[in-house]
Amino acid sequence: MSTPVFPPHEDRRHHTAHRRADTTPDRRGAVRRPWVRWLVIAGRDLAIALGAVIAIVFAVRRTHPIFANQPSVVARLTKTAPAVTRTMIGPTASDTSRLARMMASPQFEKDRKAFAADLVHTGRMNPARADSVAYYAVRESYIDGIPPAVVFGVMLTENSRFVSGAQSNVGAVGLMQVYPKVWLKALSSKFGKDLATDSTNLKYGIYILKQYIKSDSGRVTPSAVGTGLLHYNGCVLGKNTPNCKSYPNKVRTYVESLGGSICGDKTFYDCIAKPFVAGLFGGSGSGGSAQTQ
Repeated sequence: MSTPVFPPHEDRRHHTAHRRADTTPDRRGAVRRPWVRWLVIAGRDLAIALGAVIAIVFAVRRTHPIFANQPSVVARLTKTAPAVTRTMIGPTASDTSRLARMMASPQFEKDRKAFAADLVHTGRMNPARADSVAYYAVRESYIDGIPPAVVFGVMLTENSRFVSGAQSNVGAVGLMQVYPKVWLKALSSKFGKDLATDSTNLKYGIYILKQYIKSDSGRVTPSAVGTGLLHYNGCVLGKNTPNCKSYPNKVRTYVESLGGSICGDKTFYDCIAKPFVAGLFGGSGSGGSAQTQ
């Protein structure tokens, strides 16, 4: 076998140099400039996006989706929610409630504000609580046909510091000093049992006043007020509590001295004997008295 013959080392190197110098394109082709490559990519992406838009427009026009040209969900809810609410809740009680009509009257708001102002004027109740107490006091006064001035005077006579949970030595409780042993059984199903709550206590106290301050005609008269206040105090015969017959005068003193907003410049009896929200209780206002339910 013959031995292969290779050119000398110098000749092989010279041959390689000539190959590098050869400018003939190889199989990889010519190298592109960078800006040309990015231009090609951008053109391709633009073509894809344009094709997608054309496809969507074609699909919408040809298939007519059921939600096309429909109002938004929020718009539909805004439009239909009030109707649903009316259907579920029904007409409000204010349309037919006698109490709601009374409370919507200008006279109620006037009496409530006056009651609250006089409570604050005592210096023993802050405005926020005075507004709450005045609201319930005047509302229950309207319900039971008792002048608010009477309620104001009784409250101060019974509990001049306005302590909600106050309890007397005989067990009377709250703003109006209601006796649980006497009244809970009779009225708890109607008003609840928590006599230490202002609103509940006022319901009891004003309802009890209604039972006592009334004449045979069902009207509140000056003489009926005096007799009713004695009964409220438990001073029927005056044997158990000395000087209990002075109770109506104490109520009167509080009203005349601290009830300036409620009664203005009127005396105690002028204040409570005038027609009480005439027309709302169905009374004619004759005889200068208020009519109960």
